[in-house]
Amino acid sequence: MDTSPSRRSVLSLATTAGLTATLASLPAFTASAAPARPAEGPLPAGSTRHRLWWRAPGDEGSLIEQGLPVGNGRIGALVSNDPGRELLLISDATMWTGGLNDTLDQDGQFPYGRSDFGSFTLLARLTVDLPDHDLGAVHGYRRTLDLARGLVTSSYVRSGVTYRREMYASHPDDVIVLHFTQSGGGRYTGTLTLTGTHGESPTAAESFGATLPNGLRYGAAVTARGNGGKVTVHGTRIDFSGCEDLTVIVGAGTNYAPDAAAGFRDPSLDPERLSRTKVRAAAAESADALRRTHIADYRTLYGRLDLSLGTSTDAQRALDTWERLHARSRDPEPDPELEAAYLQFGRYLMICGSRDSLPVALQGLWLDGNDPDWMGDYHTDVNIQMNYWMADRTGLSPCFDAFADYCLAQLPSWTDVTRRLFNDPRNRFRNSSGRNAGWAVAFSTNPHGGSGWWWHPAGNAWLCTTLWEHYEYTGSRAYLSKIYPLLKGACEFWEARLLTITLPGTSKEVLVDDSDWSPEHGPQDAKGITYAQEVVWTLFGNYCTAAAELRTDTAYADTIAALRRKLYLPQVSPTTGWLQEWMSPDNLGETTHRHLSPLINLFPGDRIRPDGSTPADIVAGATALLTARGMENFGWANAWRGLCWARLKDADHAYRLIVDNLRPSTDGSNGTAPNLFDIYEAERGRGIFQIDANFGTPAAMVEMLLYSRPGHIELLPALPDAWATTGFVRGVPARGGFEADLRWRDGKPTEARIHSVGGRTTTVAYGEGSRTVTLRPGASVTLRDFPR
Repeated sequence: MDTSPSRRSVLSLATTAGLTATLASLPAFTASAAPARPAEGPLPAGSTRHRLWWRAPGDEGSLIEQGLPVGNGRIGALVSNDPGRELLLISDATMWTGGLNDTLDQDGQFPYGRSDFGSFTLLARLTVDLPDHDLGAVHGYRRTLDLARGLVTSSYVRSGVTYRREMYASHPDDVIVLHFTQSGGGRYTGTLTLTGTHGESPTAAESFGATLPNGLRYGAAVTARGNGGKVTVHGTRIDFSGCEDLTVIVGAGTNYAPDAAAGFRDPSLDPERLSRTKVRAAAAESADALRRTHIADYRTLYGRLDLSLGTSTDAQRALDTWERLHARSRDPEPDPELEAAYLQFGRYLMICGSRDSLPVALQGLWLDGNDPDWMGDYHTDVNIQMNYWMADRTGLSPCFDAFADYCLAQLPSWTDVTRRLFNDPRNRFRNSSGRNAGWAVAFSTNPHGGSGWWWHPAGNAWLCTTLWEHYEYTGSRAYLSKIYPLLKGACEFWEARLLTITLPGTSKEVLVDDSDWSPEHGPQDAKGITYAQEVVWTLFGNYCTAAAELRTDTAYADTIAALRRKLYLPQVSPTTGWLQEWMSPDNLGETTHRHLSPLINLFPGDRIRPDGSTPADIVAGATALLTARGMENFGWANAWRGLCWARLKDADHAYRLIVDNLRPSTDGSNGTAPNLFDIYEAERGRGIFQIDANFGTPAAMVEMLLYSRPGHIELLPALPDAWATTGFVRGVPARGGFEADLRWRDGKPTEARIHSVGGRTTTVAYGEGSRTVTLRPGASVTLRDFPR
């Protein structure tokens, strides 16, 4: 029997969830009006605090570790900056193989391969060959990532002439721009080539288009113009000669549409033609106008937050970024400007990778081939959530929209597949009750409504708690209304799933999760795993708050509140002294496992607090479990550990994990690559780029400076000695609708300006003291005279 959802069934699900209007407004690769052009000149180069630099270009064979990333949220590229052969590996967030993947394997789980589930893949390669500019023929080479302006630049000297190139991906113009200039009377002569990466046979130099086996159409286009020389087309290449400067513009995209009812395709869209249109429109503008437009747009996001963690030495500043990482790993002397720049690099990646398209997945927007590990997918048991812990915390709330829009677009398919397949008798995670409702996901998801690998029952609740935290920062009622169908559908799933059991030795009845797996270790048939109990408890509470705020579904909210009161909450093991991961006094998994799933309500949740509001034995048990997990792991696991230690106000442990993640990765070891991408050691000698630590580590750094929950802000909860001498952070958001500008000296705050962006009352705490602040939206207050 054909079990694939019909267009009518998906539309019915969308209507039931109240999503039809929402889906119609979601972003895609589309034609757009010409952007506004700022009249003023571009922002001058940022200070050294906002610049990273290198003495050598990226090796073409290792761009995932050495290439510098550019992106506009939809299209991106890794760039080599090689003087004689510039290479761009171009990606589009929607360039995915695979499909709905709704035929289960024999064990009731989902297939998980590149041909069924699918994979994120490259779209195109662009090369600019300059025959007389080989690296050996130039000197004074330097490449720079200007974080403050979103620009990648490189420069060198050849025959007395200084050559410079600048690259960026413009969000307003929706193209990638390369601008080659020189001073001293030089000229550019060479060849430009645009090719696909899926065996295409382009017949023209300026564009190509093709279709993947799953029906996804894609295309790319390029144009070039030069001053004082000649640009000509010869077959499948573009030649340029004698140009005083050269501007190259690239466009690319697919006909992906974030609409389940349309099969996630826009059949009317011709990506090749649209790419040509966008490239030609941008080429009609001057290079200066394109640059000004890009910088002005980029600054609206990047400029929202600034920070200083102290002053580095002149000797540290004299080192390039890769040398600096090595020096920091050898020398116990802190390098606070490097650490602050690492946080800002994470913000750069978020701006480049998460705007008006799909959210950032395991590798963000950047690839060096068509076979990324784990298909470059969306992992729902921490990785996609960690990718978005940083956005609101660092002033990038608009970048969160891609994650919320993705979940909304997938919901009709997730709901349909859950109703048809979750209670398959072969699924070891099925509901014993025989009932089924709402929606669920697997451990991996793709952009086509599909899931891969095993079912992940608690994944829906965790996705919803991540969505909810964005509401806590923004307070947007419109956003809350938008995500409400996701919250309600997840509650409906758990209402059907929970089992009633009697606690041994008592007459007390509690509700527990059915047979489940605590990611990603231990038994696969355990009931009442701590991870699920905690995240469902949070989901139910958030749903009830949402229903009350929106004044809807009162009776159903009462039902969910009653279920929440009966939920079993984890205890401390009398055997280990740890917070139990399973409903057992024994540890049933790996003691030092990478996942901290049972600590989900220490971070990112708030149920476990070291402030006296949580029973002391639970805090002690959580601390003991965190200690047992250890301090040496993959980058994302270290970041999660750092966040948990920050919540426990342990600055030393949190800071050590930050520094460990900054260790240079050599021969594929865990740590930071030359281009600052985080590397995950898959096996000895082979490392994988996985972007979550690039976002999770900055999130931990912010949590060390400011902790918040609605109604409460705490200043400098885990400030390490390395940052204590002097520092500031401006524009750091706080849950409950506030922002803070904070300065400190000798480990103590000297001034805190609290600004309301919608919140009205909050408590501001430091040490043993606290003050209640009441503000109207838009107003601010400055606090001083903190207790010493």
